[in-house]
Amino acid sequence: MAAVTAAVSFPSTKSASLPTRTSIISPERITFKKVPVYYRDVSSGGRVLSVRAQVTTEAPAKVVKESKKNEEGVVVNKFKPKNPYIGRCLLNTKITGDDAPGETWHMVFSSEGEVPYREGQSIGVIPDGLDKNGKPHKLRLYSIASSALGDFGDSKTVSLCVKRLVYTNEKGELVKGVCSNFLCDLKPGAEVNITGPVGKEMLMPKDPNATIVMLATGTGIAPFRSFLWKMFFEKHDDYKEFEKMKQKYPDNFRLDFAVSREQTNEKGEKMYIQTRMAQYAKELWELLKKDNTYVYMCGLKGMEKGIDDIMASLAAADGIDWTEYKRQLKKSEQWNVEVY
Repeated sequence: MAAVTAAVSFPSTKSASLPTRTSIISPERITFKKVPVYYRDVSSGGRVLSVRAQVTTEAPAKVVKESKKNEEGVVVNKFKPKNPYIGRCLLNTKITGDDAPGETWHMVFSSEGEVPYREGQSIGVIPDGLDKNGKPHKLRLYSIASSALGDFGDSKTVSLCVKRLVYTNEKGELVKGVCSNFLCDLKPGAEVNITGPVGKEMLMPKDPNATIVMLATGTGIAPFRSFLWKMFFEKHDDYKEFEKMKQKYPDNFRLDFAVSREQTNEKGEKMYIQTRMAQYAKELWELLKKDNTYVYMCGLKGMEKGIDDIMASLAAADGIDWTEYKRQLKKSEQWNVEVY
């Protein structure tokens, strides 16, 4: 709503009979950065009048965007590097076989309810020791692998899924990741410096009827473990693994794997996540057209391009530009990515 105010003044006001102020309310909203003032001399009955017109505007009301995610009451950065929470390792178990190409460990830390996280958030871990410059190590972020209730169901623990980083560099030297090896080597009872929780990108949607598409590589499965525990395990204490969820809720939960070292598609190509997605291409595209479908992607950064390529081809078949469509999905919080 724009209010237009006109003020009329006379050199001599004794015989003036015109009203001194008139307000006009315009039904249209007008927005100006500055308020201009205009003066003009006009003739009225042989007298010269000085008319001053001033336009003032009402600033448009600020639109507060309501998030589609479960953001209410979310805590971030309660603990920072200078004042971390000191937890303890309660459990640390290798979950990959001895013949696997790498080691992945599942670990549970005590939090005593002091690190109030949500599914989809991360915590920081500051490994013990000093870096090559003699300074404390910087924190590393890890996606939380447990629901807010924790693996023990008492809201007093937080879990991670960590792959031990070990590789040989160009000089032939064996290199070990500082934080991943620190975590994978932890023994029950050992102290852990924890920061956070952080992040809102991967929070679950509010809509209880939402369709959730979870795409992960490697330990990127961690936040989706937290999702699934919340959706299924918290009401069913006999949950053991993902396959049992699929068995008990075939209409609500679908599970598939892409193991590039072991599987191939019908063309003999290695089975990467985008290769598996291509087998469900049309179904995935139809889901993405719905307002209550939410996609979450977590894992190695390289996975994003492969998935984009699949989606771009699906969109193009419908005459849609995937880049723009993805932008709209992100804006509506339906396309959520956390890669590293």
